[in-house]
Amino acid sequence: MSIVIMVGQLLLGLSILVILHEFGHFIAARAFGIKVEKFYLFFDAWGISLFKFNYKGVEYGIGWLPLGGYVKIAGMIDESMDTEQLAGPPQPWEFRSKPAWQRLIVMLGGVTVNIVFGILIFWVLTIKYGETYTPNSNLIYGIAPGKIGQKIGLKPGDKIVAINGKTIEYFDELISSKVLLGSVLTVVRNNQDLSIPVPGTLLNDLSDYGIGEFVKPRVKFAIDSVTPNSGAQKASLVKGDSITAVNGQTVAFFDEMQSLLQDNKSKQVQLTVNHKNVIRQQPAQITKEGTLGFFPKVDFPKDKKITFGFFGSLPVGASRAWGTFTDNAKGLGKVFTGQVKARKAISGPIGIAVLFGTHIDWIRFWNLVGLLSMVLALMNLLPIPALDGGHAVFLLIEMIKGKPLSDKFLERAQIVGFVILITLMVFAFGNDIVKQIMKK
Repeated sequence: MSIVIMVGQLLLGLSILVILHEFGHFIAARAFGIKVEKFYLFFDAWGISLFKFNYKGVEYGIGWLPLGGYVKIAGMIDESMDTEQLAGPPQPWEFRSKPAWQRLIVMLGGVTVNIVFGILIFWVLTIKYGETYTPNSNLIYGIAPGKIGQKIGLKPGDKIVAINGKTIEYFDELISSKVLLGSVLTVVRNNQDLSIPVPGTLLNDLSDYGIGEFVKPRVKFAIDSVTPNSGAQKASLVKGDSITAVNGQTVAFFDEMQSLLQDNKSKQVQLTVNHKNVIRQQPAQITKEGTLGFFPKVDFPKDKKITFGFFGSLPVGASRAWGTFTDNAKGLGKVFTGQVKARKAISGPIGIAVLFGTHIDWIRFWNLVGLLSMVLALMNLLPIPALDGGHAVFLLIEMIKGKPLSDKFLERAQIVGFVILITLMVFAFGNDIVKQIMKK
């Protein structure tokens, strides 16, 4: 059932985005009097569709191949590769008979709708939920770096006070693109200011280990519950107990406890336990995974919620949407320049489905749909033939030259673009499968 929910959310989210994207082309074409012959969710490859009907001269349907969707515009060389109608003279209702600036608007209609929809989603989410942050000043014990944080030189207890010389107001800034895409952190350690560079290649490690292995707030902890038949239960640990030492080594913070457990995998250790202010020594067995078998109660730093009015939420939502767009553009730039490996950065449908999760959470669902709407807009702007960006580039060249490119060139470019897209899709699918295998 969990797989069904995951796939269902993926199909619902992508279907909404594809329909809106194609509607952008559709409405722009109709506005300029251009005939639209088909409007399809998914591709009806080889003429096979799951469902279709005709309304006012347009065939609407759902194809069997779930690789996006399309609108077939009369007089345009597109993914259908139907060039028969181009043999005759241009007709007033055809794409090719319209001025280049109108055709450019039609080609950018899908991207425009995706951007507007992404802004709308983040605007509505901001109206309803506001924004919740963790003030950096509330991290009284500093940070607990994970594998990635330790790799760049961060240490437990460090207090990160600035990014590129600008004071940090919220902890959340540390896991934002302004840091993760490369920056310089100002760290206070033993009352001294240090500068620690974050390399632009950090995304490679994030792909392997996840954002949780960069930095977290450092927290104290106590036992909240224990797992039956675990080392914790056999050591008589109960809710409210505190572990203050392992093998005589003092433990004050949860990251210290995790580190000591990892250092003592499959070993028996001596715990110093505080039970209702009574200190006792207790042997305990650590598992081969480095766990004791308890759930901690931690004193996370208090969050701060900021609410906005109806109109005040708009610039906040727009900023979040635009930030998503620019962050992904910067990430793609790092892939193209070789700083980030493509196999680390690119995810396909399987990777996206995993993000939706195995249970329904509408806040997460709409956040992801908003993010994907901006990503879809960005990807379609890439200057690859067969994508909107490729068509836009050819139209801009036409506007500069003063005459259109030949139909033969456009046909060949469309084929090249389609091959590129199929190659990217195969790579994304294969990459997703490899990632899932590697996790097991």
